[in-house]
Amino acid sequence: MEIGTRERRAQILAAATDLFARRGYHGVSISELGAAVGLTGPALYRHFKGKEALLAEILLDISTRLHRGGVARAGAAADPLDALLEWQISFALDHPALITVHERELPHVPEAPRREIRRIQRAYVEEWVAVVGARVPRPEAETRAAVHAAIGLINSTPYSADGLARPEMAALLHTMAKAALLAPPASPPTAAAVREAPRARLDRPI
Repeated sequence: MEIGTRERRAQILAAATDLFARRGYHGVSISELGAAVGLTGPALYRHFKGKEALLAEILLDISTRLHRGGVARAGAAADPLDALLEWQISFALDHPALITVHERELPHVPEAPRREIRRIQRAYVEEWVAVVGARVPRPEAETRAAVHAAIGLINSTPYSADGLARPEMAALLHTMAKAALLAPPASPPTAAAVREAPRARLDRPI
């Protein structure tokens, strides 16, 4: 039975994600991408303009999914921070190849889609900054640095999760990341810093 265009595109994206994660963007040719899904290299161009377009779509998709999923879960949760942590941890553990490509290959995306990917990633980080800032009054730049560090810890799972079963690894990541995010400020916050702390989540039960 012939595979539809949407299903074929999904196949190609999944195969490209796996190959890019294992061998790096520059280590994979168009012919190899096509062969992974039973196509010739030229036939792949019926679905994507080339490797750059493939990589851009992978990274746009993962960035959008993380952002939308995080916002939805934080908005519906009694504890938005726990919701964000559980979402990021589950995504990282369930999709290690996507996380690897997401972390490593953005510089190879053309400028226009790279700007859009960066915009979505910043919006996702700012969701975390607002949630954490409502719990710990500290300078916003310090909160943002803590968020980046915590997400980086979670996203290290493609390299660190082999020795533990998934539930144990998820619990360990949750405990470590939450402790880091809720740690006291590195220096006592000034009155101005407290006033400028993110307020978007202050009316939520925590």
